[in-house]
Amino acid sequence: MILTPEQQAILDGEKGEVLSKVMKTLVMYGEAFGAEKLVPVTSKYGHTVISFGINAMKPVYDLYDQILSANVEFKQKFTADPLPLDPNVPSSLLQDLVFKQFMYKQQERYEDQLRRMGITGSKDFTCACYFDEVGNIPEKGDVLSWAESSAVSYANSVLGARCNRNSGMIDIMGSAVGYVPYFGLLTDEGRKAPWVVEVKTSARPEAQLLGSAIGMKVMEDVPYIRGLDKYFPDGLDADAKAYLKDFGAAAASNGAVGLYHVEGLTPEAVEQGESLILDGAQVYVVDDAELERVRASYPVIWKNPDAKPKLCFVGCPHLTMDQLIDWTEKVEAGLRKNCLSKVTVPTVFTTAPAVVEEFNKGPYGWRLKKTGVVLSYICPLMYMNNPLSKKMPVITCSNKLRTYTSARYYTESEILDILTGKEAE
Repeated sequence: MILTPEQQAILDGEKGEVLSKVMKTLVMYGEAFGAEKLVPVTSKYGHTVISFGINAMKPVYDLYDQILSANVEFKQKFTADPLPLDPNVPSSLLQDLVFKQFMYKQQERYEDQLRRMGITGSKDFTCACYFDEVGNIPEKGDVLSWAESSAVSYANSVLGARCNRNSGMIDIMGSAVGYVPYFGLLTDEGRKAPWVVEVKTSARPEAQLLGSAIGMKVMEDVPYIRGLDKYFPDGLDADAKAYLKDFGAAAASNGAVGLYHVEGLTPEAVEQGESLILDGAQVYVVDDAELERVRASYPVIWKNPDAKPKLCFVGCPHLTMDQLIDWTEKVEAGLRKNCLSKVTVPTVFTTAPAVVEEFNKGPYGWRLKKTGVVLSYICPLMYMNNPLSKKMPVITCSNKLRTYTSARYYTESEILDILTGKEAE
């Protein structure tokens, strides 16, 4: 790898032994992927995927103590993924004991480290840091040092920024020195598509289901998607962005998609069109039958497949303000239709802390609360990692949560029917 004089000086230890080790780690990371240079991080803020003080990761927090003890001055402040605990989320005394005494025993220590390293604020724990209420919104072409697969996918695809699918710790190291290795999705060639996906469904497909199908097919490759833009006549508006947020999260978790192009919709596809498609690109057709095939392939890993659900999570990734309002109205309407006052399954809607605060200022806050739904900033995945939670029959409309946990997937309309009194078929 060819380094600039400033980069070489950091590697040689001119700014201290700890920062030298950070730079050496980034160089080794880049060389493993064939990077020939490091490039400056140009976004205003970073984002780290590690938001949880899990006991098994104590060596990570020990390493961060080394960085802090060396008084490293970070080049970037950063946001972080959702917190793992919220006392408002339904749980048993035994679950709470496992959470606090065994799983997240390092939580206080780690949150203190994040404050000292430069997290932007106490409300900035969310997997959707690009929400207006949070404000970590990169410009088109910005080079990022982020981790969190759904956020990286959104930044690359919807915002036109440039970021690889980094791991936790690598994200913080890039923010510390202000450089990242130049390879993969940072390069023009790496952003071209070896797959063309033809969407030929009879109606707008479920975002989480379409993302799942494409992710499992193309894996880590970049897809160029045709036929989806017709469902968004107003272009890349709030509805389209919310849809692509959920779509991208499913494609990133069910596969490893870090970037996708939607013809006529996402910025690079609008500007560059079919020049983004590589010669000899494979074609994948997604129609109603293909979505049904994919849906039917999902395993049900509950001990009792016929068990009644004990908990429902909606919001993985976190819900937008508009999605929260829409869900509130639909839940209210469904309950009225079935002469019910509260949801039939304990339910948690999740969103960014800043969105929770704004949502609760308006009339929808108390309206949602009246339905029995809990509004939380939690990470559902962190909740489900509890061994006791894994044994529970939990339902969700998130394909990401389904993939990483024992939660069972239903479409949004099916979830709504279950919550408002109509049994799932």
